[in-house]
Order: sequence, then structure tokens, then C-alpha cells
Amino acid sequence: MTDSTREAMEYDVVIVGAGPAGLSAAIRLKQLDSDLEVVVLEKGSEVGAHILSGAVLDPSGLNALIPDWKDRGAPLNVPVTDDRFYLLGEAGKMRVPNVAMPPLMNNHGNYIVSMGNVCRWMAEQAEELGVEVFPGMSCSELVYDEDGRVKGVVAGEFGRQADGTPGPGYEPGMELHGKYVFLGEGVRGSLTKEVMAKYDLSAGRDPQKFGLGMKELWEIDPSKHQQGQVTHTMGWPLGKNAGGGSFIYHLDNNQVYVGFVVHLNYANPHVYPYMEFQRFKHHPMLAELLEGGKRLSYGARAIAEGGWQSMPKACFPGGAILGCGVGLVNVPRIKGNHNAMLSGKAAAEAAHAALQEGRAQDELTTYEDELRGGPVGRDLRPVRNVKPLWSKYGLGASLALGGLDMWTNTLFGGSVFGTLAHGKSDAEATGRAADHPEIAYPKPDGKLSFDRLTNVSYSGTNHEESQPSHLQLIDPDRQTGENLQTYAGPSARYCPAGVYEYVEGDDGAKRFQINFQNCVHCKTCDIKEPGGNIRWTVPQGGDGPNYPNM
Repeated sequence: MTDSTREAMEYDVVIVGAGPAGLSAAIRLKQLDSDLEVVVLEKGSEVGAHILSGAVLDPSGLNALIPDWKDRGAPLNVPVTDDRFYLLGEAGKMRVPNVAMPPLMNNHGNYIVSMGNVCRWMAEQAEELGVEVFPGMSCSELVYDEDGRVKGVVAGEFGRQADGTPGPGYEPGMELHGKYVFLGEGVRGSLTKEVMAKYDLSAGRDPQKFGLGMKELWEIDPSKHQQGQVTHTMGWPLGKNAGGGSFIYHLDNNQVYVGFVVHLNYANPHVYPYMEFQRFKHHPMLAELLEGGKRLSYGARAIAEGGWQSMPKACFPGGAILGCGVGLVNVPRIKGNHNAMLSGKAAAEAAHAALQEGRAQDELTTYEDELRGGPVGRDLRPVRNVKPLWSKYGLGASLALGGLDMWTNTLFGGSVFGTLAHGKSDAEATGRAADHPEIAYPKPDGKLSFDRLTNVSYSGTNHEESQPSHLQLIDPDRQTGENLQTYAGPSARYCPAGVYEYVEGDDGAKRFQINFQNCVHCKTCDIKEPGGNIRWTVPQGGDGPNYPNM
């Protein structure tokens, strides 16, 4: 329902999210027709503030969108020069020969980048073409027309008090209407969840699967720095507790990205992903690299890992879902930014063709067809069984079977397994605490490993404390009931920012506390909490992390 106090602005295309997908869509729309009115709305304080990715960038998406990106000064400055893969034990390592890896795993021709900086550069390209880019503008609601089609969003609402009522400086925001609305919110966006539920876009598809990626930027001893070197590991410290692995990327200026991914379908609710990451850095290979170095920043975000089987229908009446909202990460390659760019480009081309025909607010079915039948589908379909094989059989067997599957897809264009299903959602995969052992984690030493709250201070995150919490409980009683008593309160561990804790009162009873000011917008809580009892929504615009060079 339209709020009569809000002004409305009309555009041809409204884009939510200034990530690689949303910005690619905006750029392509203006390349196709410079007269189109295109706006990009970004919840971060600036473009790139909320962008967190590994990242080794496959430039294929950028090549298709802006072929002369190098001449235009795109911040792709560190080509991959050395590609390594290791299986780790607690004190040792075994290198997997590159020749054993399927060709799609080769990083030759890719670049180590800060995706935040890439998005900042892309925003400049978009603005040069006439795109309006507004950071600090959270999109809190969708606007529907009388036929139930999406016609716009509400953006820029500020000044609600903690109880949700308007405060003295309340601003109701604006309605931005578009002939098409693109949702490029990233993983588990609140508006994306709404349209997926309203239009049943996941019907006939597998549940989406997720990982939690955590990342630190370090400055290390120049004598240890190997610019362009890319290393991935699997095995220790996770063992059988969870799937996942690490990345170590040597960028320029004696800096290294150190990251760790934990698949969120783990059963043992005692698993503490953040502490697994901190423990990982004490492996001799990492400890030697980081010794004498300095941690510069920290961040975390969820990663959509379901791939081909889990991709929802990407178009809906009035718009389209882009990038990570669809789930376009190639899991074995640990890459999705190129596919996000290609999805934005494809959605823009579908919308432009529709507008040329005089259409508006219908379903862009040609976008859906291109996403599955074009380069994105060709990237994701051959690796579709790697994640379900890993989930079902564990690391060792999945390396053999997943490798075989990727080789048969590469050589023969088909899979001996067909298409395997993912099964349960990550929340449903969480087991009863009584059925799993507790895990003792070493205390951080303050040199290589750090406690959560100290590390969160390196994310630059900030939220205005007088606003309502953007983290909402569906059933508050469940948190101190079943989710504590049956599952041992996993939110106190899976959150990489220490947002959730159980506080014991004078009477000995535990109450559930949400420190939303710490939130780095990873959205793990929206994914992993048993019963789906925590809902992530957007805070007011500009709040959240402020990632530099991440």
C-alpha cells in the first residue's frame, strides 16, 4: 500500500544493490540506450562498503561488459602467477598436483582483486553513463501494483525509534517506481526472500545451500610475500565436523587475504566457525607466513553454494533477481563474481528488449532462459554434483568422486551421477546437542588469532543504536526454549560477529540478547538458526560494515 506521506519518483529500471550484478545491469542498460532512466540504490555508506569476497576474479564477465576495462583503469592489478592446492593435517600438508585438477580449476588468466574496489570503479563507469547511484539508501519495502506485480521499492526511511515508532527527525523515505525492478541484494536479501515466497520461485528446485566465509586482510613481511600466488586448502582443522576450506591470496603492497569457509550444513551445533578460522591460522604453514605481520581488517558473509539445482526462477512479475540472490557461485572454483556480472548484463538486455516492445512489469522470461542456457549455466552445470557429493560422503570420497564428475563433464559433456539432490536446508541439518560432542577451542593468542569482538572492530561496522533492531525473532520464547535446550543455542557460536549471546540473570535463568550493533550483515543467522527463528532485515541506510580494500 502506498504511504501518502511519501513522494514517488519514476524510472525505467530500479536496481537494488550496487554489487557486481546490480552495477553490471545498470551499465549495460545505459550502453544499450543512453536515454533510459536507471537508478541504483545501495544500503552501504558508500559503494563497496558492504562488498566482501575472496577474491580471485575470472574476468570473463567484465570482458563481456566493458571490453576495454584495462584502458579504463579497472583495479585488476595482480594477475595470478602461481596456483596451489593443499590437503592439511594438524602439523603437515600434502600438495595436490595441478595436473590432477580439472582444467576448470586453473586460475591462469584470473586476477586477485578487492571486489569492493572493483565495485567502486564500476560505479564510476555507471555514473559516467548517466546512471544515478545513491549509497546510504536501504530498501526496506517492496511496492506492488493493484495486480500484485512489483512496481517499486521504498528507500531512505530514517529515524524510527527502538520501538518502531517515528522519532522526532523521522523521514518516511521515497517510493522509487520502475517499469522493472532488479534485486541485486546479494545472498539472502530481505526483498529477494519476499518475492521468492510471494511468487513461489523455488518451486521444483532444491533448497539453497550456504557457506560462511570469513576473511582477514594482513600486511606481512616483504620477504615472505609472493605477489600473485593463490593457495587453497582443505582438511584440518575442520575434519569431520564440517565441510569447508581456506584461501590465501597474495595481492600487491605486501598484503595477503586470508580466508576460511565453513559449509553451514554441519550437524554438530557445537561447531564454532569463527574459532575454526582462528585455529586454522596456527597451522605451521600459516603461522610462518603471518608471523611478524599485521592484521588490517576483518569481515564475514554468507555464500550461496547450492548451484545449478538450487537456482530459483530468476524473474517475477515486475522484475528479476540478480547475482548471489539466485546463487551463482561455482563451488569448486570458489568464484561467482563473473557470473554475477553476466547475470546483470543478461537481465539488462532482457529488460531493454521488453521496453523496446512497450512492455513493463511483466516477467522477463528471456532472462531466465539466458541465465540457464547461456555462459552462467554452462559454468555451473558441470560442477553441480560437487557440493552434494561432499555433503553426503565427506571430504575424502568427494575429492575422488567430485573430481571424476568434473573430468567426465569436461571430457564428455555429461555426468555419471546425473544431477544429485541437496536434501535438507542448512537449518534443518542442525542436530541435537546431546547427539554430538562439545568441541574445545584454544584461546586466541592476540597475535595470530583474535577474539570475535576485537576482530569486529576491524570491520568498521556501526549501527545507530536508537533504531529498531534489524534482527527479528519469529518466536522469542523459542530462543530460550527449544533452540537453547535442544540445540545448545548455536547462534552464540555460528555468528562471526558476536551478535547473539545468552546472558544469565540473577535467578540463574538465561535470556537471549541481540547486540545488533555488531552485525556485519553476513546473514548466517537467517540461514542456520533452527526453525528459521531469526529474520534478517535491512537497518537504516549507511549502517553496517565499512570494508576498505576487501
